Amino acid sequence: MNSGPGVALLLATLASYVLFPDYLLLLSSLFVLAIFALAYDLLQGHAGIVSLGHAAFFGLGAYAAAILARAGITEPVAGLAGAMLVSAAAAFCVTPIVVRGNDFTRLLVTLGMGFLLYEAANSARWLTGGADGFPDFTIGPVLGLFPFDFLGKTAFFYALCVLAIVFVFLKRVTESPFGLALKGIRENTQRMPAIGAPVARHLAMAYTMSGAIAGLAGAVLAQTSHFASLDMLGFDRSAEVMMMTTIGGSGSIPGVVMGAAAFGFMKDYLSTVSPKYWHLGIGIVLMLSVFVIPNGIAGVADSLRRRFGRPS
Repeated sequence: MNSGPGVALLLATLASYVLFPDYLLLLSSLFVLAIFALAYDLLQGHAGIVSLGHAAFFGLGAYAAAILARAGITEPVAGLAGAMLVSAAAAFCVTPIVVRGNDFTRLLVTLGMGFLLYEAANSARWLTGGADGFPDFTIGPVLGLFPFDFLGKTAFFYALCVLAIVFVFLKRVTESPFGLALKGIRENTQRMPAIGAPVARHLAMAYTMSGAIAGLAGAVLAQTSHFASLDMLGFDRSAEVMMMTTIGGSGSIPGVVMGAAAFGFMKDYLSTVSPKYWHLGIGIVLMLSVFVIPNGIAGVADSLRRRFGRPS
């Protein structure tokens, strides 16, 4: 397994801790975006499944962590485990519909699922707080040793550690025989059963795994921000994760991480410059990226490696 890009990204994030000490909370939120983007890329980039409702699992993880904290389970790692179980169970329940459909039916099913869950959370004010959000919970110290501080130092390293674990895990999964089978399914779904690959089972496993990791990302955001809200379930977040994957380069784990960081930083910068018209700026940048870097950041990196004589 080539660990060069992962080590370079880790060094860059550690350097950002020293260079930008006043932006640690922003950096931790970028790590959360990267985790969510990696979860989605397992579907689109490796299994070829497109989803318009993946924020449903992100929001489920956030609310699960918040509800567990209110119930007295304030240890962050235990909250992450609970959030992953809830999100994985929800994703598994949807797999019979998702794995048997085509791209169009998957888009409709995942989009409808996202809207249904959003409205359910909005109606269940007694549980989720509805449109007011869910702020009334306390998160304890990580492993009982590292309390979350106002400056965001603990949140920075906590989110970074989760991102590193997800990065290594997905790197091994995608380079395993299971990951290679997913790529084969993405390229030719009809041919894979002829060589004995259980297509439906592989897709179900990938979808469940992706849902669990998306829930993990939502839980980290809820724990580090001490807040869970309906926008974590909204369509905008599902659309954003597709943008992040596209900018980074679908199918490339390091590229997706860089794409998520670039999108998050761009969104924060443009919303600061123009709180009213920042969506216009993002739209222009995304349209230009399609023409300038059609294969994403990962495609640019591959082109540079080929130009300077280093194989991918």
